[in-house]
Amino acid sequence: MMGTLYLVATPIGNMGDISPRAVEVLKSADLVAAEDTRVTGALLKKLGIEKKLVSYYEHNAAMRSSLLLRHLEEGENIALVSDAGTPAISDPGEDIVEECIRRNITVIPVPGPCAFVCALTVSGFSTKRFSFIGFLPAKANDRKKELENVKHREETLIFYEAPHRLLKTLSDMCEVFGKDRRVSVSREITKKFEEHIRGRLAEVLNHFETNPVKGEFVIVAEGGVKEESSLNQLSLEEHLKFYLKQGIAQKDAIKQIAIDRNLSKREVYAHFHKD
Repeated sequence: MMGTLYLVATPIGNMGDISPRAVEVLKSADLVAAEDTRVTGALLKKLGIEKKLVSYYEHNAAMRSSLLLRHLEEGENIALVSDAGTPAISDPGEDIVEECIRRNITVIPVPGPCAFVCALTVSGFSTKRFSFIGFLPAKANDRKKELENVKHREETLIFYEAPHRLLKTLSDMCEVFGKDRRVSVSREITKKFEEHIRGRLAEVLNHFETNPVKGEFVIVAEGGVKEESSLNQLSLEEHLKFYLKQGIAQKDAIKQIAIDRNLSKREVYAHFHKD
């Protein structure tokens, strides 16, 4: 009988967030596969758990996968963890999950903290539809290209970013998305210095240009808008709502609608003030 791969979510800062079920799975597993054995070793020590640890991270995933799969096929249970949060999100865990499914090895999630979900829920932006983009490319040109690809998506967009690239990424977002796009940037979620900075891109960039950039970051960007060429397909009411949603004053929005539709400002104003 084959073993089971458990995807165990661990705290992203506050130890109080680990679930009793996660503790039980870590205790009962035959081994724990960890992104960084030092980080997970410290976590297990705090929990009073002694367990065999195997490293499993981006640069050794291909080599380690065969070892872990062999253990699973021999009937051993493995708990897979990342340094913090839910494994298989922006880490190589997704690869071994795919292979386990291919080999009919059972994969069980043990839910818990997830940084991007936390950041989304406190952003104030729509949670009805969202896209998790994760980490953007390190090279500036590739990063801008990726931002161009998603700039017109209407759902909320979520990104991860490292502290040493935060300013560059926010600057590129200002250039590609426009400095008035609203964002919420969360850092040190669940930790002592937890912070959520909300505002327009230019304002948020200015904040981090004048304050220390420390911790791991989640950037949540308000959904974009349809291509301008399609704006005229909206009703005048929808067209107005589109601009009001961006924080544009109604009189300025009416002026822009007139420009978009090649109408006189008076015509558009009259439409919204029929009474």
